[in-house]
Amino acid sequence: MAILVLFSTVSFTIEKHFCGDVLIDVAVFTEAQKCVMEAFEMEQAAITKMNCCKDDLELLKGQDVLKSQSYEDLHFDQSVFLSTFVYTYINLFEGLPEQIIPHKDYSPPNLVADIQVLDQVFII
Repeated sequence: MAILVLFSTVSFTIEKHFCGDVLIDVAVFTEAQKCVMEAFEMEQAAITKMNCCKDDLELLKGQDVLKSQSYEDLHFDQSVFLSTFVYTYINLFEGLPEQIIPHKDYSPPNLVADIQVLDQVFII
């Protein structure tokens, strides 16, 4: 849901560079690369007042206004349902009582030998 809201509110531009009728480059978020002939065309455009290279910008605008509601805007039955849902959800996760472990401070005795291996007695 958060990704949907993010993508619906993001605006970005698509820049296209044409040299004549030929599409040279398309760029999103950055400037489109110009064609090699553009420097020559700019010199010629200064003389002839015509330029064959052009840039096209498309702006894809995202949503600007997001609807937000407060608790006071809800109807009575909606507010009762919301408050009871929150109350029951919070009380759903009660902590477990602290259990007393009587032997937590005692270490087990050192094993001198593994008796099962010495006697060759195994539980199958």
